[in-house]
Amino acid sequence: MAVYALTGFSLVSLLSFGYLSWDWMKPSLVADVATDPMEKSLPPTFTRPPHIIFILTDDQGYHDVGYHGSDIQTPTLDRLAAEGVKLENYYIQPICTPSRSQLITGRYQIHTGLQHSIIRPRQPNCLPLDQVTLPQKLQEAGYSTHMVGKWHLGFYKKECLPTRRGFDTFLGSLTGNVDYYTYDNCDGPGVCGYDLHEGEDVAWDQSGKYSTFLYAQRVSKILASHSPKEPIFIYVAFQAVHTPLQSPKEYIYRYRSMGNVARRKYAAMVTCMDEAVKNITWALKKYGYYDNSVIVFSTDNGGQTFSGGSNWPLRGRKGTYWEGGVRGIGFVHSPLIKRKRRTSWALVHITDWYPTLVSLARGNLSNVQGLDGYDVWPAISEGKESPRTEILHNIDPLYNHAKYGSLEDGFGIWNTAVQASIRVGEWKLLTGDPGYSDWIPPQTLTNFPGSWWNLERLTDGLRKSVWLFNITADPYERYDLSEQRPDVVRMLLTRLVHYNRTAIPVRYPAENPRAHPDFNGGAWGPWASEDDGEEWEGSREPLKNRNKKKKCKICKLRSFFRKLNTRLMSNRI
Repeated sequence: MAVYALTGFSLVSLLSFGYLSWDWMKPSLVADVATDPMEKSLPPTFTRPPHIIFILTDDQGYHDVGYHGSDIQTPTLDRLAAEGVKLENYYIQPICTPSRSQLITGRYQIHTGLQHSIIRPRQPNCLPLDQVTLPQKLQEAGYSTHMVGKWHLGFYKKECLPTRRGFDTFLGSLTGNVDYYTYDNCDGPGVCGYDLHEGEDVAWDQSGKYSTFLYAQRVSKILASHSPKEPIFIYVAFQAVHTPLQSPKEYIYRYRSMGNVARRKYAAMVTCMDEAVKNITWALKKYGYYDNSVIVFSTDNGGQTFSGGSNWPLRGRKGTYWEGGVRGIGFVHSPLIKRKRRTSWALVHITDWYPTLVSLARGNLSNVQGLDGYDVWPAISEGKESPRTEILHNIDPLYNHAKYGSLEDGFGIWNTAVQASIRVGEWKLLTGDPGYSDWIPPQTLTNFPGSWWNLERLTDGLRKSVWLFNITADPYERYDLSEQRPDVVRMLLTRLVHYNRTAIPVRYPAENPRAHPDFNGGAWGPWASEDDGEEWEGSREPLKNRNKKKKCKICKLRSFFRKLNTRLMSNRI
């Protein structure tokens, strides 16, 4: 049995803060209770395909929503979830690109070659062009499709851009991490560029506008200019609440009593995002879309605990395959749901949105082969059993192999040094190095003794490479049953072997110098074309000469303001 150590606080102290109470998932006061008898009536019949609004937040922790007991104010999310269906057995991926690729394709990342890490700004890589995307299927069904926010699925060729992958319009960033005001992104020292795009052009004129507000305003503008008689799909991928931790001062002021500065800024960003969702919902009602709409809310991965996020009481954080990295906040809000105001424990994964939404749109899935997702609308709307019984969290052959793993430990059928994780029924198996494994309460206090982010630490089990948990009985992953149930371990390893046989080679090419923003007018954007073939790979000198004319005075001016902004931000609370 593992031995646990509490750093700085006793178990009694934690209980006094309410961190270990059984009310951590207590719903808001209006949850699951219909105050108006008319609310219990059946929803209107689908007379035409519904409008679909998919909202994805970035790095929002599992604990960081009001109805999960958070100290962060999210009144809009709480109300929408309470009036809809909360998904409390909902899974995502531990980092950005994998979640987005699985949402857009309905396939596990082992089936798109994106099973390792993220797509980096200078990599000649993107979502495979042979994949038919969710917005493309909705276009086939007659939908107008729009994307607002963070793409992070590659952009080295124009064919990789959102407008070439099924979206009629796009306003947002192509990379994974930009300044909320200046839209600058640095991929290493001296490798900085502007990243806000309108369609396939650089949106220089939008600089200075806080991205959360900008994106919500764009959604309202799209709705105002479209007819509610025609179906529309809007994918809103907020940059919030990913680092850098930036928010308008008035939102930070609300949390002035919160001692931890990172948590204070993070909380402000979450509340600001919540207000943006309120404005989007208001626009749906104002322009006549709401009564025939489906709003899906999802996080993209677990919260980053050293940047203010909290996944408490789940184990782990962003980038790990513990529940804190892969269990997400999710809910569906719609007048079309038959059984509203309830919590669903149906097993749902982010790949399921592809077939679910295409089916809702009355699209054609018969010509789409190899989907890993399921249509879970009957489970969400009617409370039926989920068709999903297992989830492959991932198999990453390139991740650092665990020092103590071996084929022998895997019954001769699986090398337990390989990072992998799978859930089958109530059982979850992890092999290799699953990532940082602590339980981290919300960082609300100013100073913890020692490392404030490391309150409760696992001090045993570091020589392991296999873990088994009954997630239904032990959602916090405190009791490893791998030694007591070798039969279950072997069964789940067999499933990993099965999935691994279907995996395609990993797509993770070396970075290319041609991607440097200095060679592309000071902005991140496509740098390869069909005419280039493979000639651009590793060829730097000709690129300098070819792109020299793109360097301009505004690039130097932008560099000056970037440095000035960095200095100002370092002094900002």
